[in-house]
Amino acid sequence: MKNRFSILLISFFFLFLVSCSNNDNVKIAFSHSYNSYVNWIKNADSTIICIDLYNLSIDSATEVLQNCSGLLLTGGADVSPVRYNKPADTSRCSMNLRRDSLEFALIEIALKNKIPIMGICRGEQILNVALGGTLIVDIPTDYGTCVIHRKKNSYNCSHEIKVEKQSLLHKICKTDSGIVNSNHHQAIYLLSDKLKVVARTNDLLPEAIEWKNPTGKSFLMAVQWHPERLEKNNILSFPIAVKFIEEVKKYHN
Repeated sequence: MKNRFSILLISFFFLFLVSCSNNDNVKIAFSHSYNSYVNWIKNADSTIICIDLYNLSIDSATEVLQNCSGLLLTGGADVSPVRYNKPADTSRCSMNLRRDSLEFALIEIALKNKIPIMGICRGEQILNVALGGTLIVDIPTDYGTCVIHRKKNSYNCSHEIKVEKQSLLHKICKTDSGIVNSNHHQAIYLLSDKLKVVARTNDLLPEAIEWKNPTGKSFLMAVQWHPERLEKNNILSFPIAVKFIEEVKKYHN
C-alpha cells in the first residue's frame, strides 16, 4: 500500500510539472532514464526536456507521453519470453515484468499518436516484439559465438556492423560500416513484418531496424548497440541523436 501511494504521489508530481512546462519546450519521454541517455540527447540539443516515465503508474506515464514529442526506449532487462510465445524460456532470462507492461503501453500510444520513437538495445528488441516479432533468448546458447556480443562484467565489448545503403540509417550516418559497442545476450529472431533490418553484424544478427514502409508513419528507428556510450565523434552515435531530435521537433511544431 505504501509503495502504491508513493507511485501515485510521484505520478501527480510529474503530471504537475508537465502541465506547468512552457508549451515551447520540446519534451522527450524516456521509458527508463539514465544519465548516459540524457547526456546523449542534451549534447545534441541542450534545450530538450527529458522526462523519465519509469516511476510513474502506467496510466500516468501514457498521459505524460501524450504531452511529449518523442519516446526513447532505453536498454535494460530482458523482455519476457511470454510476450513472444516462449514461456518455457523465462528461466533463462532476467526480466522486469512491470517495465514490459509500461513499454508496451507507451509504444501503443506513441504509434497511435505518431510520436517519433527511438529504441536502444532492449528498446530495439521490445519494439520488434510489440510489432509481432520474436527474439533469440540467448545468443551464445541458441545462435553461436562467431561474434561476441557481451562480455561478463564489462562494457568493453565491440564489433563491426555493416549498414544497408538503401536505408535511413545510411543516409543519417553516411557510412557502410563501423565499429560499435555491444552488451546484450538477446537479439531479434523473427522480424516483425512491419520492419526491415538495416544493419547487421558479421554473424548476420540484426543491429538496426526501421519501418519497411515508412509512408504515412512517424519516425521509428532502433539500434542494438549503445550510441549513448560511444564517443561523440563516432559516426554511429551523434548523428542518430541529431536526427531523432530533428524528427521530435517536427512533431512538436
